[in-house]
Amino acid sequence: MENVRKSFGDNQVLAGIDLQFQRGETTAIVGPNGAGKSTLIKCLLGLVRPDHGRLLIGGLNAQHNAAARRLVGYMPQHAEFPGGMTGRDMIRLVEELRQEDRAPDLSLVRTLGLGADLEQPFRTLSGGTRQKVSAVLASMFAPHVYVLDEPTAGLDPVAGAALKDHMAAERERGATTLLTSHVMADLEELADRVVFLLDGRIRFDGTMNELRELTGRERLERAIATLLEGDAA
Repeated sequence: MENVRKSFGDNQVLAGIDLQFQRGETTAIVGPNGAGKSTLIKCLLGLVRPDHGRLLIGGLNAQHNAAARRLVGYMPQHAEFPGGMTGRDMIRLVEELRQEDRAPDLSLVRTLGLGADLEQPFRTLSGGTRQKVSAVLASMFAPHVYVLDEPTAGLDPVAGAALKDHMAAERERGATTLLTSHVMADLEELADRVVFLLDGRIRFDGTMNELRELTGRERLERAIATLLEGDAA
């Protein structure tokens, strides 16, 4: 991300973001509501066009090259699926849209215990089960980059642990992950690096240990609170 800026009317949401994410690195994007996290993610996904700057994925311009977006697996906080469709329908749809020569990886179907739920219409499924389907869809073609927005929201502890184990394995494979969550324990368990946004600007970018040393706080939640207090002061 090179000098990415975005405003909505007079409201500047991103004020010149420069970030580089490494292969096999998991980065937690944190900050209070309104800090710019969602807009940053939407720019990366091509859902919002920045006013200025570039976003490159694998050297490809994410705004103008559909091949760049094929490298990304996205798991939104609240996936919206057509109520009459089933999880199996969505898997087939993604296969048809992607037209890949390789078979999709559906190992998460078993890992997350979906089974017969894939044959049920979405309107009958719980939020947690829909979240499991969303995880399967994001992982189908071993993306180079994962963008995960509150990935464990609505999941029971067993499914949440299984998903985190899967993401740890994907990191070992070399996948790059951008992660947002209000569950600090998830970020502490998964993230190598923390990017703290405030008012559309990067106020901290470093490892978990560097954040702890800077703030004198062991827990991520307390460390972020200390950053906020310091900025207010």
